[in-house]
Amino acid sequence: MNAVEKLRQLVGEIQHAGDGFKVADAWSLAGRLLSRQPGADPQAVQQAIKACDIDALDAIVTRIEHPELIEAEREPKAKTRDVSNDDMRKAMHAFRKRLRLGRLADESKLGGRNLTGGRLSSIDAIIPPQEFNWEVWDALVAAGRLEDAGKGFYALPEAERNKPLES
Repeated sequence: MNAVEKLRQLVGEIQHAGDGFKVADAWSLAGRLLSRQPGADPQAVQQAIKACDIDALDAIVTRIEHPELIEAEREPKAKTRDVSNDDMRKAMHAFRKRLRLGRLADESKLGGRNLTGGRLSSIDAIIPPQEFNWEVWDALVAAGRLEDAGKGFYALPEAERNKPLES
């Protein structure tokens, strides 16, 4: 059972169980699991867990199960508002840093021996930092500075993928 399946099971347990320690434990476990999910909005998770809002929890788990719903909720790309160059610069800096750290973590995994494998990371696309609105990422795609890899993932353009990531 993966984490998403466990979250769906916890939502069912909370909905069908009464009050008590079992429900409190389920809320606690759901909060811990959601804090580790890349597709979950941390502020929405915190509010749902704090308020014990089962409908909000169910909506968050549904969004994680079906990432295509996130794209359907967003405004169409034709209606994106103007994004300042400063916001795009900050977003690209955060994106490159997140990508660099993800690659570093992937490359530094220990193998069967006590040393790292010395292999290069194969991570090309990531879910962008949530500190920036989707409009910023769409503007960066429109400007050609990022590529939309689908399902909420973005990648650097093909020409920049093999270059070292420096801020």
